[in-house]
Parts: sequence; C-alpha cells; structure tokens
Amino acid sequence: MPFATAPDGTALHYEVHGTDGPPLLLLSGQSNSHRWWDAVRADFAARFTTVVMDYRGTGASDRPDTDSYSTPGFAADALAVLDHAGIGRAHVYGTSMGGRVAQWLAAGHPERIGRLVLGCTSPGAPHGVERGPEVRRALAQPDAEAARRVLLDLMYTPAYTAAHPGPFPTLGDPSMPPHARRRHLRASAAHDAWEALPRITAPTLVVHGTDDRFNPTANAPLLAGRIPGARLRLIPGARHAYFEEFASAATPLVADFLRDGEVVATASAHA
Repeated sequence: MPFATAPDGTALHYEVHGTDGPPLLLLSGQSNSHRWWDAVRADFAARFTTVVMDYRGTGASDRPDTDSYSTPGFAADALAVLDHAGIGRAHVYGTSMGGRVAQWLAAGHPERIGRLVLGCTSPGAPHGVERGPEVRRALAQPDAEAARRVLLDLMYTPAYTAAHPGPFPTLGDPSMPPHARRRHLRASAAHDAWEALPRITAPTLVVHGTDDRFNPTANAPLLAGRIPGARLRLIPGARHAYFEEFASAATPLVADFLRDGEVVATASAHA
C-alpha cells in the first residue's frame, strides 16, 4: 500500500493500476476516497496507467484536524502523489470537487499535465452557479437517512437506483471523522479559480450531465468559455454521477479525448 508524503508531512495513500498506457490521475469528489471511481476504474485501466488517491481526511490517508484542507492544498497533495509514483506528466480527470482540484493543477503546473477533463464541476464562487436553496436545505436536514435519499436522487436517476441497489461509494467515505467532513465541505465551498482558468494550457474537455442540480449544469459553459480552446460535451438526462450511471457514453468520450494526446511517462525530478 504506497503512501506519498505531502509538503506538511501528511501521509497520502494512493494506488496505481492498469496497462503500460499513459498515466491518468483520477480525482474524486468531496468527502470521498479513491473508491469514488470503483465502478469505472477498470475500464480506464484497460487503456491507461491509472492513479487514484485518498484525499487527506479520507480512506487510508492521514486525517489531520488542521487548516490544511483547500482545493489548492489538495492539488499540492496530488502532485506529491505523482512525484512519489515517479510520474512527471499525466492526464488528469477530475469530477465534482476533483474537478476543482484539477483546475489548480492545470493552471499552476502546466508542465505536469497532458490533457485535462473537468467533470460535473464549477469554477467556484463568486462566478460559478451555486445549487439552489431548496437543495441546500434538503441536504442539511437533521434526518440523516432523509438527507442520504436526497443525495442519492441528486447523483442518480430513479431508474438507475431501482435497478442498482448499491452500495454507492459516491455518497461519501463512511469512515471520515466529523472534522474531516467539515473541512472538506469548507474547502470545496471556498474554491475560486476564476482568475486562474485562463492560464490553463492543456487541451481541456468539460463534461456535465444536463440534469445535474447538485452542481448545476450552467457551470459547464462557464468553465469551457473561460479556459482557452476548451471543448464542452453534455450528457443528456444525466445527473451528478454521470460518469457512473452513463458510463457507456461518458467513459469512451473521455478516454478517446485523452488518447488523442498521449503523454509519455517520465520520471519526476522530485521522485
């Protein structure tokens, strides 16, 4: 079980699987471990050397109760993982909060990024489109099981959940302590990469479900319009977890985009 060390000494668990294909870093959503990708990772591993990580506060990584949780901080953690794995340059596919983290990676470290995919994500406040107040109230209700049902409905269509009883790793890492959940929430809410987005030089694909109310679909054209040369694709009928429920469409779309610009794995100068 490999661990990288973040700049502040936090131990970060990660895994590497797949072919001898180009490296692909997969970044999960808020309050989720690497298991966020369980349903589709094998499909990517058939074409790429996939790297997944547990954010600080999740999975097998350390869970410090400090002010070290932020989307730029998660990006620094991801770089530490790539360094430890000996990967100098990789494609990056980030969804939800992982897409926010990926924005900082691509804007701040263009030499480390091959191609970039931003899924069901946002540029952050104040320029992004926030979820509606009715959604926020429903998720914050004191009845935990009712809030879970609301989240499930935001992630997947009723037809999908009727046919797939779960479990659903995308609903959050159940092992997270309360302090880590709070800090993840604050980190994602504080994200604002608007001024950094024009600095992204990697070929970029923005993907979103047309029926996403958790992270409103209106954020997709905002990102695509702010990042030079970015392409935009919407998945009809998809909600927040488009990458899982609509994998038959989304995975080939992303994989083909990434393979158009293969990167050669090079040893990191920091490994």
